[in-house]
Amino acid sequence: MPKISVLIPAYNAMNYLPETIENVLSQTFTDFEVIVVNDGSADETERWVSQIKDPRVKLITQENQGLAGARNTGIAHAKGEYITFLDADDLWEPTKLEKQLRVMEENPEVALVYTWVAFIDEMGKPTGRVFKNQAEGDVWQKLTEHNIVESGSVAMVRRSCFEDIGLFDRNLGSYLEDWDMWLRIASRYSFKVVKEPLVYYRQLSGSASRNWEAMARSFEIVIEKAFSAAPSELQYLKNRSYGFANICLAWKALQSQAQDWKSAANFRAKALAYYPWICFSQEFMRLSIAITLMSWFGTEGYKIFLSYVYNLRQRIVAIAR
Repeated sequence: MPKISVLIPAYNAMNYLPETIENVLSQTFTDFEVIVVNDGSADETERWVSQIKDPRVKLITQENQGLAGARNTGIAHAKGEYITFLDADDLWEPTKLEKQLRVMEENPEVALVYTWVAFIDEMGKPTGRVFKNQAEGDVWQKLTEHNIVESGSVAMVRRSCFEDIGLFDRNLGSYLEDWDMWLRIASRYSFKVVKEPLVYYRQLSGSASRNWEAMARSFEIVIEKAFSAAPSELQYLKNRSYGFANICLAWKALQSQAQDWKSAANFRAKALAYYPWICFSQEFMRLSIAITLMSWFGTEGYKIFLSYVYNLRQRIVAIAR
């Protein structure tokens, strides 16, 4: 039996899937299986994956069930003691599995190990953004504020957890189903973090994650579910959770194709109403600056400003290397 199962949901993913699978097969730790769940693709995903010679790569084809459904299918077929997830357009550092596995084996009480995340653009170039979360141990309270795991391509989880916690919630479709799962795991188990950016999250234009209108309902479902099972002494955190959810939705409105700063401002107002102390957070301040810039200079002026910031970040990253 393989030590680790790598689950890759794939829906019309051929633009990036070959690079992603090549990336996985270059891991320094080699005792793993790769399960590609072809989730009703209309492109060449099924034919291409079926021709891969490496016996560690397995293909499952099903009718489209969405991201949660594809992950659940992968879990049902996984043979590894540990399960890790990888979106078909993301990449890993070669040592990701090795370093996460070491932490798992040294900490038997830990159910999930996550890492830091670096953002890349559509061409695979670093944008300069790196998420460096520090929370470990009992992370549930922190997780209700922010998805510290950041990306669906990060977590390594003991397979036994899914037997206890259950599978991904398909009612959430492709929005926040991972956050919901990490909250459920955190309510019973400890987390650890590898403090290195071992995951490269690819930012795509028109990404489903920017559909802020659909995400609003998913936020409500996840938060209500999480706090329905929480003890009474933690219920005070619920408004804080809604506050930060509305900050996230405000960013999604700004990042949408319409770059809707008025909707972003409305979400910001809701965040303040839920949790007034949020005005002192770094995210609130960054959001307020972005909304102000867009209201003053318009969509095109804001794009020019962002382009300048991204170019500056990339230069800093290049110099650091």
